[in-house]
Amino acid sequence: MTDRDDFLTWVRTDLQDAERALHDGDPAPRRALWSRREPVSVLGAWYNALGLEDVDTLFTALAKRFSACTSYRIEVLSHDVVGDAAYTACFEHISTSVDGEARTYTLRATQTYRREDGAWRVAHRHGDLVQA
Repeated sequence: MTDRDDFLTWVRTDLQDAERALHDGDPAPRRALWSRREPVSVLGAWYNALGLEDVDTLFTALAKRFSACTSYRIEVLSHDVVGDAAYTACFEHISTSVDGEARTYTLRATQTYRREDGAWRVAHRHGDLVQA
């Protein structure tokens, strides 16, 4: 397998599992896959965060709003790996409860990653809601 193949496998397993956990109310798996080195940032569909402290606060706030995730799937549209940096451009298809109300929606998300101590870590996320 190539470095690109290994990265894509990680996205479709570990990253997807962590995102599903967040949408089920557990921020720990997502937090574990994010870089602990600055800079980190989120330009999110609902909230923005700059820096480790803000990003951690954001993950906790999101997890409190989500529960009862019945489906979470990453549809990778484009990705690449160049040395210790990578990116993904994806659709995220989600069925979960938001503030106790069942919702199904799709996010458009672009993320950048860096390899730290041999493992991929998310450094930046930009996501927005796909309008029907």
